[in-house]
Amino acid sequence: MARITGVDIKRFDYPLLGEFKFFKSGSRPSILVRLTDEDGVQGWGQSVPIETWTYETVESVESTLRHYLAPAILGADPSDLADVHARMERAIRPSFSVGQPLCKAGVDLACYDLWGKQTGKSVSDLLGGARKKQIKLSWTIQSPTLGGVEKQLEQGSALGYDSFNIKVGAPQSPAYDLELVRTIVTFAPNGFHWCDANTNYDLDTALTMAPKFADLGLKGLESPLPPNRIRAYQTLKRQGALPILMDEGIISPVEVAEFIALGMFDGIAMKVARCGGLWNATRIAQLLRESGLLLFASGLTDPELSMAATAHFFAWAGLELPAAVNGPQYLADRGTMDPLFRPRGDSLHVPAGPGLGIELPDAVLKSMMNVAEARAALPV
Repeated sequence: MARITGVDIKRFDYPLLGEFKFFKSGSRPSILVRLTDEDGVQGWGQSVPIETWTYETVESVESTLRHYLAPAILGADPSDLADVHARMERAIRPSFSVGQPLCKAGVDLACYDLWGKQTGKSVSDLLGGARKKQIKLSWTIQSPTLGGVEKQLEQGSALGYDSFNIKVGAPQSPAYDLELVRTIVTFAPNGFHWCDANTNYDLDTALTMAPKFADLGLKGLESPLPPNRIRAYQTLKRQGALPILMDEGIISPVEVAEFIALGMFDGIAMKVARCGGLWNATRIAQLLRESGLLLFASGLTDPELSMAATAHFFAWAGLELPAAVNGPQYLADRGTMDPLFRPRGDSLHVPAGPGLGIELPDAVLKSMMNVAEARAALPV
């Protein structure tokens, strides 16, 4: 394959609709990444940091791309993802797991997009073929008042959603969480619902809440505890009241294999952006499949490029459950500047074009800033 000769980046913020507790301003920040090969073909990726969800900030992503990752990947073959990730790991070393995975995901996605455009194949075809043409979405419910919950249920229902993912845990009380879940299950008794505590429960609370959630009809409990509480996760899984899902802490296939061996969870709520991109995500999904564990779908309020990668990934994985991908819920224009990719109702279709299959406006294309360019013979 033609090798990477140029790297451009640009911060791009997406206007928010409504309020989501993880965002402290009126926009969702992202960093766009554009790779150019020696034939002039371009591939696009996107990093989606948010400091209240992960330890990466938009400023740290931009500076790391500019000063460390962009120079490291010049001369790389975009189809050799093992080499691309090795180069990035040498530039920004891992600690317990992948170092700055959201930042590296932007490069990973751009490599897949470039590889797809070089070969005329979609990303899902590069992964091995899509098992689905569209992904069913779940609507996120998070409100400190039941009146707010009822409004959010009505908004989602009006758009055609019938399944809900529910934010529980601090600052909400356990009693409120139970009433919250009861309200949602009563509103949509035939939907597929699960809750996400975003690591805000302790073990005693999680052990108390899991059976009560199960009695109300929930299908899973996501991230009840911080991911380093290994013995606590083992205890909660042994209780067996609800499928226990991990999210925070799931970064690479290495710890996934270790956590599986330690009996810490029943499945993973996967985020492509959190685990450094598609290369790690596909290997994690294969580990779950081989171990007979559950694959749920989640996201980081992803805008279009990251959302398209998510669609390709879960289409390849053959996702059967509604996906908690809420970019279309919280971002203007349903999360994308490409009208052909805009979700309809609760359905997110998988782009069919080469690479990620997303078209960005000319104004965005012209605003990119070069941060690395090959000026001599390409390194190999």
